[in-house]
Amino acid sequence: MEIHINNVTKRFNAFAALAGVDLAIRSGELVALLGPSGSGKTTLLRIIAGLEWPDDGQVLFDGEDALLRSVRERNVGFVFQHYALFRHLTVFENVAFGLRVRPRSRRLPEADIRNRVEQLLNLVQLQPLAGRYPAQLSGGQRQRVALARALAVDPRVLLLDEPFGALDAKVRKELRRWLRQLHEEIHVTSVFVTHDQEEALEVADRIVVMDKGKIQQIGTPEDVYEHPATAFVHEFIGETIVLPVRIRDGFVQFDGRSIGLESQGVRDGSASLFVRPSEMIIGPPADALLGGVVKRIHGLGPSRRVEVALGSAGAAVEVDASHDCGLDPGQRVSLRPNRYRIFSAIP
Repeated sequence: MEIHINNVTKRFNAFAALAGVDLAIRSGELVALLGPSGSGKTTLLRIIAGLEWPDDGQVLFDGEDALLRSVRERNVGFVFQHYALFRHLTVFENVAFGLRVRPRSRRLPEADIRNRVEQLLNLVQLQPLAGRYPAQLSGGQRQRVALARALAVDPRVLLLDEPFGALDAKVRKELRRWLRQLHEEIHVTSVFVTHDQEEALEVADRIVVMDKGKIQQIGTPEDVYEHPATAFVHEFIGETIVLPVRIRDGFVQFDGRSIGLESQGVRDGSASLFVRPSEMIIGPPADALLGGVVKRIHGLGPSRRVEVALGSAGAAVEVDASHDCGLDPGQRVSLRPNRYRIFSAIP
């Protein structure tokens, strides 16, 4: 099912949760709504679900006005962060719940319900635990039960609100790989909300980066990481070194002197230099573009980092380094960006 969001606006008193949002989600796509708290991502998800209504704009499901339909009529599967399982029901009965409460005219025969639930429990790899209760499951297992329950009613769209937020880091990694594999099997149009950029980069077909009620960028994980459209996207997705600079006559100045980098078309005035730590090359002081002093070396193996104090103000930055970098605290070095972006300072 295709979803089209057209100029959707939502305010809570004086706060603009969404400000003219436009978004097209393709059928069978897995889209991540990514942003910090207050960016509007959960409000947008709830509007798609029918749990909130916009003040203005359209929500279309396959070209039909979804705002004319209730939550039940939209046939949406919803997975919450905190599972929302029925504690008094077994795993089997939790998954079967949505099928059993259908009106009698639409309810499947009992044998079909049992077959459907067993298929889903196999799909989420929980069939041996069908007779257990939620309290007897791990957090990751409970979330898989919640997902199976959402899928039981054959939803037109699956919505997930911070589905792994309540789990520890190791379980989150395991479940997001599992979710990606599951989606490749079922191909239901899916939208999930997260503030975890690593999660979005690993799982989604496309990422919608949001901030302050607006969409900052839409693209594949590679697009938004390699080609960030705004300073916010560059800093929010992936690690970023940000240095205050000035643009003069088409070149970049740091700490009062030119460092030989082109301005990338940014007009003269205050700006910011954005570089990934992995794109900063450490060299001898004679090559100085960005001259500094090594303050600290930490980390092990491939995660080794060098902290360098730059310029007269001693702005501290951390860059990636090889295990045998041959550097010591107090040593003077230079840093040269292999790739970088310049963004004008916000007035």
